[in-house]
Amino acid sequence: MVVKLESVATEEYVRDVLPETFALWADGRDFEHYVADFRAVANSLYGKRRPFTVGLREGGALVSSCKNYDREIRWHDASLRATGIGAVFTPERLRGHGFATAMLGALLDSERDGGRDVAFLYSDIHPAYYERLGFVRLPSRLFTVRATSLDGAPAGARPLEAADWPGVRRCFEAMDSQREWNFRRTPLVWDWMRGRWNAPPPPGTQPVQLVVRRGRSTLAYAIGRRVLRDDTFVVDDFAFAGDAGKAVGPALLRAGAGDLRRVGGWLPPEPARDALPRGSVRARRDAILMVVPLSALGRAWWAKNRERALASRADATWSSDHV
Repeated sequence: MVVKLESVATEEYVRDVLPETFALWADGRDFEHYVADFRAVANSLYGKRRPFTVGLREGGALVSSCKNYDREIRWHDASLRATGIGAVFTPERLRGHGFATAMLGALLDSERDGGRDVAFLYSDIHPAYYERLGFVRLPSRLFTVRATSLDGAPAGARPLEAADWPGVRRCFEAMDSQREWNFRRTPLVWDWMRGRWNAPPPPGTQPVQLVVRRGRSTLAYAIGRRVLRDDTFVVDDFAFAGDAGKAVGPALLRAGAGDLRRVGGWLPPEPARDALPRGSVRARRDAILMVVPLSALGRAWWAKNRERALASRADATWSSDHV
């Protein structure tokens, strides 16, 4: 059987898919904000680079769908073209017919034929299902530390302003350049992330965006959410530049926590992981990172990095990279 993958128009996706996925992935948002956040990405320059929502039809009806994100992986001086797969969904009444498997198989074939090197996703349920398609799960963990275990000295932190973003990007790149590989953040990716960070927060959540500067240099920044019901400052993105930035990083996170008792979130990649106290670390039950190489370059990257990635004491990506 020939499986034909099709682009799904934004408004069709809003009408036919979002009402059914709302209960799964709204994460505290009401339906209006859930739809607004989707449209913001779909209509952005980042979302329009190529079809953002794709699916499989039978008899003209959409029977399975997913989002398709454009990313790159930096591996030393090489650049790998990556496709991120998100929100894989088949309506409950249509499950058990292999629609999602057929759609994903067609998507992986299309991406391979189109010159993509790697595909990745974050599995919320049944990672074994994706393993049968060739994906490999990477360590995906949560960390929590007591806020009082972090340096309480004044960090010189202040709210991040629009003019700070170029310095934030340079700060992130300075820290990330120390890693063997990472998800590269192009200007369009930064715009996509900023849109998510600036979206209206769910009830009981306070967004936090802080930066520490010395003269013209950005030493460190932290972006996250104060989740009041959990008494936790959840860190979504955090970076520092040089020894001075690393020294002030813990105090910056303490400032983000304010009067909350804990700081937590996804276990950060290296070298940010080394800037934090050991704390409590446990496996995540959702958003489990999984990858599959598609090309010869992708297979070479994975063969070189597989053992280290699977044994790493730090995670491979920030929660900001979640698709």
